[in-house]
Amino acid sequence: MNYIIENAEVKYPRLDKTYRFDNTENRSVPCDPLDDGAAYSSQFILDKDQAKALQVAMVEAYAGAKKEKDGWPTEIPFPFKKTDDGRYEGKVTFKGAYGKDVTSKPKQYDGANKELPDGFQLTTGSTANFSVTLVPYSMATTGVSLRLRAVQVTKYVPMQAASPFGVVEDGYSGEGSPFSVATDADKVAAVTPVSAEEVEAVEPEVVEAPISEPKKVVKLKSAAAPKGDTDLSAIVDGWDD
Repeated sequence: MNYIIENAEVKYPRLDKTYRFDNTENRSVPCDPLDDGAAYSSQFILDKDQAKALQVAMVEAYAGAKKEKDGWPTEIPFPFKKTDDGRYEGKVTFKGAYGKDVTSKPKQYDGANKELPDGFQLTTGSTANFSVTLVPYSMATTGVSLRLRAVQVTKYVPMQAASPFGVVEDGYSGEGSPFSVATDADKVAAVTPVSAEEVEAVEPEVVEAPISEPKKVVKLKSAAAPKGDTDLSAIVDGWDD
């Protein structure tokens, strides 16, 4: 069952190549498609109506698969994590390989449906449509995975270069200026001409030259230098208004 998740906020996209979670580094790192856990993935954030519609589709897909399976549970867990601002977070994935068969990277398109370059890197905070296949399963856990097929970027947030430094308390701040900001009145006064009557006459100071005395020589001393989760009907009824 195919489904398009529309207008989702993108979070932690890893779509330019396969990644796996490294327990030593405690983060996702690029890897070979055949490595254990290698996958293309992205988290996404939806509002309540978007999440509700997706959950209904997931429950319908699970219910249809369950009819052909024996022993599958009647319910699946709630598929999203609620965020601090009251929205819902989910995840799409696509394995780098199934067995020894390497998969093809999910294609990415722009808003005009033009395929983006192979090395294009989607960013957190962007908005996108995710084309997924709903895949019900029941193994150690039960649910419906969102297998990623393609991505359409509808709003792109440029990537920001990350600083390797932390915040220094009471450190230098480049904000502010030692100069005052001239007001409009100041700027007008600076360029408005004045009449001759408005200029106060200033008599030049006359300095008389000292009279030289040939028998007396005055030497000047140098100055010192300064110092210085449930069935379909229950799901529909269970969402808060």
